[in-house]
Amino acid sequence: MALVLSVKDLEKTIGRKKLIHKISFDVYKGEVFGFLGPNGAGKTTTIRMLVGLMKPSGGSIKICGYDLQDHFVEAMQHVGCIVENPELYKFLTGRENLEQFARMLDGITEERIEEVVRVVGLENRIDDKVKTYSLGMRQRLGIAQALLGRPKLLILDEPTNGLDPIGIRELREFVRRLAEHEGLSVFISSHLLSEVEMMCDRVAIIHQGHCLYAGLVEDLVQREKGDTLWQVHPLQSALEIMKAQPYVHQVLIEENLIRCSVQVERIPELNSLLAAKGIEVFSIQQVAPSLEDLFLKMTGDDRIA
Repeated sequence: MALVLSVKDLEKTIGRKKLIHKISFDVYKGEVFGFLGPNGAGKTTTIRMLVGLMKPSGGSIKICGYDLQDHFVEAMQHVGCIVENPELYKFLTGRENLEQFARMLDGITEERIEEVVRVVGLENRIDDKVKTYSLGMRQRLGIAQALLGRPKLLILDEPTNGLDPIGIRELREFVRRLAEHEGLSVFISSHLLSEVEMMCDRVAIIHQGHCLYAGLVEDLVQREKGDTLWQVHPLQSALEIMKAQPYVHQVLIEENLIRCSVQVERIPELNSLLAAKGIEVFSIQQVAPSLEDLFLKMTGDDRIA
């Protein structure tokens, strides 16, 4: 796959405080890349460096092969971005907003404006004033603006903020369509981990300015061992037996089941022990951890943003 964005050993220091510590990740053509981290992790600082709003203290950013520091104009020609909320003129129509933005770019035709309107699905409302748009529609119009210059990389900073569940689902489907059918690379920061798990091909997780993981979502989930659910009777007796075993961890009752962490190769041993103690074992089920479970485990923080 073609490499669209390459971040290597990126650092940022302000005064005596180092905010970003040598983080590295790559984004390839036609993929959706999730960027995750709790409050203060360094997400916004990193995004600002990616779009040239902040200068790195070290490391490199390459966009479509162009170093952002040495070839800024060439690199940014391949980038469309919305940092925080899209800036729109609410008293103008959607089309008029796009026409205003097009004047700042070279070679944007009326045909291109019509094309991006179709891509974001605003054909029926593009001539209505933006003040009548829902938040989801304004978000799509902002993305249409970002797509006018035919970027290869689209950067979206918390695009689901404020959207209702229907709007979030529509955005998720839209972003997947951009990647799969338009061949666009989408870099998206989000605090909605369940959405990222459904939307993204790969993720980077940062915490306190350090990159804890960068790679495929499925590889991360498969790498980490999940818990085991036991349907047993009597429940309380089984709970006490499990807690007494040094190789069984985090034992708790969850909806009339026992949930615990135990190595796969020790499950038959534990099952035999329970049977020998007169415990009836009806089912044993391994549960793969969700991205949210892994995120909290890696960051040690229950504040997700």
